[in-house]
Amino acid sequence: MFQTGGLGAALGTPWVMMAVVMGIFYVMLILPQQRQRKKLQQMLGALKSGDKVITNGGIYGTISGIDGETVILKIADQVKIRIARSAITQVEASEDAK
Repeated sequence: MFQTGGLGAALGTPWVMMAVVMGIFYVMLILPQQRQRKKLQQMLGALKSGDKVITNGGIYGTISGIDGETVILKIADQVKIRIARSAITQVEASEDAK
């Protein structure tokens, strides 16, 4: 008779294979998403007046005030809108950083 053993037998068990697949999903899907969410939260926490930002609706503007979870965004001369802080997706790089 043949003896089954070694690495082939260990990887053949359903529980081990399921653990390997879960590990791959965690490393490829969940971990990068957590890093991206943390980076976005840090960016939103560091917002200040004068920052040039882009909203998730594609509106470009300059922050003229922050009131808790809302931001007053100047989008043109004499035109200011109030948006949720979470609607900001990107801070544009300043001219000094370029």
